[in-house]
Amino acid sequence: MNQKTLRIIFFSYLTVVFIGSILLMLPFAHIGKLAFIDALFTSTSATCVTGLVVKITPEDFTFFGQFVILILMQVGGVGYMSIVTLFFLFMKRNLNIHEKNMAKDSLNYSSNLDIQNFLQKVFIFTLIIESLGALILTLRFATHMPLPKAIWQGIFHSVAAFNNAGFSTFRDNLLGYQTDFTVLVTVGLLIILGGIGYLVLVELHAKATHKRFMISAHTKITLVGTLILIVSGTLLFLAIEWDNKGVFANMTWYHGLLNSFFLSVNFRTSGFNSLDLSQLSDASLFCSTIYMMIGGGAGSTAGGIKITTVAVLIIATIHTIKISNQQPHAFKRTIAPEIINRSSAIILVASFIAITSTIILVETQKTNFMQTLFEVVSAFCTVGVSVGNGDVLSLSEKFSTFGKTLIIALMLIGRMGIFAFGFLIMGREKIKHIQYPEGRILL
Repeated sequence: MNQKTLRIIFFSYLTVVFIGSILLMLPFAHIGKLAFIDALFTSTSATCVTGLVVKITPEDFTFFGQFVILILMQVGGVGYMSIVTLFFLFMKRNLNIHEKNMAKDSLNYSSNLDIQNFLQKVFIFTLIIESLGALILTLRFATHMPLPKAIWQGIFHSVAAFNNAGFSTFRDNLLGYQTDFTVLVTVGLLIILGGIGYLVLVELHAKATHKRFMISAHTKITLVGTLILIVSGTLLFLAIEWDNKGVFANMTWYHGLLNSFFLSVNFRTSGFNSLDLSQLSDASLFCSTIYMMIGGGAGSTAGGIKITTVAVLIIATIHTIKISNQQPHAFKRTIAPEIINRSSAIILVASFIAITSTIILVETQKTNFMQTLFEVVSAFCTVGVSVGNGDVLSLSEKFSTFGKTLIIALMLIGRMGIFAFGFLIMGREKIKHIQYPEGRILL
């Protein structure tokens, strides 16, 4: 990782966001009036695969505008630099070291394996998974709408789900499908596959085709962590909201379990919702901010501080409390001190940014603290869920230009990654050939 590469990637994202904003401002892209800040907000939310909306996607944007949003989600999910790299590969041009490093940083890919081969697999898997998802959703939607419309809805929701974006071309998102097993499970599985990370998908494929292939500790931690978070979230939200008349109280146990599963999946990585989130209790909203902050897998379309970051810190904490004479380890693999230090820094900085931003918005926008914290963490961790503005839009719709600008900045920082953005701003410290004596510090 070097500052020049990260600078190129960051400004590439900004370029895509501004191009998207300009395209959405075109007269034939939107219906009615569209302020530039709202176009910029929508473009950022799509490019950063978040899903917060200040305009109703099916009512305020034409088919062209919706298509622009779809392209922005796809570019944001896979990564601009990855798409450029793939274009060079199709042109039969060999990549130099600098271009390979940019592609690696764009996907948070730290392996020494061939990045060109990895990228090809990423695009193949993306195409296959999104196509299968679009096919299943299209067949389901075609049962109650014209086929051309069903095809578009299937494609749009499949791309949005796999890229963990949360945009929907239905006015009420997926509230109309809260009892539909096919739609909720298909969208949920697409979100999970997109949220575990490309490296995990590639390694699982390698294991399936080559039995002797050794799966990395990263993949094992991500898969175990994902399972734990989904199951615990499902049971937790079901227990908290079971007697809430606005949530699960009027549902059968089966539909309650189905929607709790969907809620658990979306609270970590994507902005779809099959329930009115404004009806959730403060306990659920608070717990959900923790799940959102954790997010998905590293190098995935999901946001958050990442499953592996939290897992590393938990493992290191247990070893520290037990005063173990061994270095922290997982799946018989030692965790380097540098990784532990980086995890601590990411969690500390992320918490500071989230709390500070929430306080600023509460004081400037005069909003409820818990709801604002929920919105801030959702934006910062590029999740996209919201308690709403009283209708179908996100709480951000109520914010002033300053408030929306702050949310835009949070989405960009979250998509870039805490450590990458911090390194971009602060740079690398010069190597010093001095070592100071240890100081006594009481804890």
